[in-house]
Amino acid sequence: MAKLLIVGATGLIGRQLVARLLDEGVHEVVALTRTPSGISGANYNEQVAPVEEWPALVAAIQPDCIISALGTTWRLAGKSEEAFRAVDQHLVLAVMAAARGAGARHAISVSSVGADASTRTFYLRVKGEVEQSLAALGFDRLDLMRPGLLRGERGSERRVGERLGILLSPITDAVMGFVPLRRYRSVDSAVVAAAMATLVDRASEGSFVHENDDIAALAKRIK
Repeated sequence: MAKLLIVGATGLIGRQLVARLLDEGVHEVVALTRTPSGISGANYNEQVAPVEEWPALVAAIQPDCIISALGTTWRLAGKSEEAFRAVDQHLVLAVMAAARGAGARHAISVSSVGADASTRTFYLRVKGEVEQSLAALGFDRLDLMRPGLLRGERGSERRVGERLGILLSPITDAVMGFVPLRRYRSVDSAVVAAAMATLVDRASEGSFVHENDDIAALAKRIK
């Protein structure tokens, strides 16, 4: 039984990933949250603490695998680049570095299609910078999830443009049904969670990028 530590367990992907892992009942699942999630189950442990305390808690937990589904939105960050980076970059890297320092050999992190440290697009540039920093931490295995537009119940956190994109996704997905545009198609958050669940047991070493086609193929293996 491996010890899996999940940060972002109360978010769109994280909550579904925790539920799937608990249903499988194979591993010990630890979630680090800012507020109680209401999740419970066998082999589940939740630690609630301010984010400033997370790196120390991660070091104490000593996970075998660290999984990040952390992420905020431009609106929730107050349209501030600094506030956005505080969650999507600095907090993610602080937790991942603490896990690596505590002996974690495997990391899985949700990024985004189009992540590129050299792009002018702020969101995608941050995601690309995070990917580069994660690779530099030296995990034996690193899995980077790059889904397209995520479908799923996110409530009021959705931006107007994001909501419109989801409404139009059946049309845009049809247009983008050909390689290489398929990687930009929308994808259900439950599919991403299912794909991530299949990766926790992977023993092969290296750095792996999973875009829409690969995410869908991984998810099908456990249905």
